[in-house]
Amino acid sequence: MRVIISAGGTGGHIYPALSIINKIKENDKNSEFLYIGTTNRMESKIIPENKIPYLGIEMQGLSKNPLKSIKSIKLLLSSIKKIKGKIKEFNPDIVIGVGGYVTFPVIYTAKKLGYKTIIHEQNLIPGKSNKMLIKYTDKIAVSLPGSLEYFPKSKTIFTGNPRSSEVLKAKSIKKEDLGLSKDKKLVLIVMGSLGSMTINQELKNIVNEFKNKPYEVILVTGNNYYDEFKNIKIKNVKIEPFLNNMLNVLKICDLIITRAGASTIAEITTIGLPAIFVPSPYVANNHQYYNALELVNNKAGLLLEEKDFNASNLLEKIDLVLNDSKLWKEMHDNSLKLANPSSSDKIYQLILELVGNENGKDNK
Repeated sequence: MRVIISAGGTGGHIYPALSIINKIKENDKNSEFLYIGTTNRMESKIIPENKIPYLGIEMQGLSKNPLKSIKSIKLLLSSIKKIKGKIKEFNPDIVIGVGGYVTFPVIYTAKKLGYKTIIHEQNLIPGKSNKMLIKYTDKIAVSLPGSLEYFPKSKTIFTGNPRSSEVLKAKSIKKEDLGLSKDKKLVLIVMGSLGSMTINQELKNIVNEFKNKPYEVILVTGNNYYDEFKNIKIKNVKIEPFLNNMLNVLKICDLIITRAGASTIAEITTIGLPAIFVPSPYVANNHQYYNALELVNNKAGLLLEEKDFNASNLLEKIDLVLNDSKLWKEMHDNSLKLANPSSSDKIYQLILELVGNENGKDNK
């Protein structure tokens, strides 16, 4: 199978795309890929490191600033021209968009050329690119059931987030290997891979409050903020700039305090990890808030908005979950109900349905 895949900007788009690639490779050893991303975002480094053929295009999102929007449109038009030749040359069986503004010219151009297309939406509320691509795609896969109302029923399927497959593969580790007690409950605090300046400022005032608690805490600051915490020494608090083995660590936690990005939602629902969500208020369409609300409304997590993030509110919610075994189990069970651990398989089957035994190009 020959596959063009596009996703860009954040790990929430890139890592699900990699999961789809891995699933196709698993089922088709002879598959070939071309990944189309930007020239200057995360994917431009991550994808080549994974030895996947990469085409970078210069793109930027639309802006409220008229001059920047004019530049965005010019870049879009030049990207379409560049992509058109590459798509024809590669002649894919399927073209897949997994989010980010870079996907728009890829899916749009592929569909105009007559190729089969799929887009995947990770967040509850669709991003701008996926909204604009509705009429240019054959099938739409969504991560959360609540997203179904935003897309046409005839072409939309709830598959879950393919990141869940990577979580299932990850092996649990021993708490002792991290210098932690095997008998104490473990709370993980992480605000995305880069961390959060606002939350970290508050955590500097909170962290000392953990010293008399019966549980242990792993606090992940983000590389840019670690120096502000590295001299803090509290017996039951382990402070790290970043966790390379995040998926392994998740499997030994009892509770996570986290943002509500799409990949995070996929990871914690796959293992049924109860969560206290602190959604970022700085993202498009406030989508993290609505991601979190999907779990909160299904009694799989608690919500603590950034404006209310302080020692009193945080410690109260942690104690509420960890001290009530009935509540913890309810959150755990409800979280698992929202998971779709076979997501990658469902997306792969969706691809096969479109491609069939024929070439992925429509007979036009």
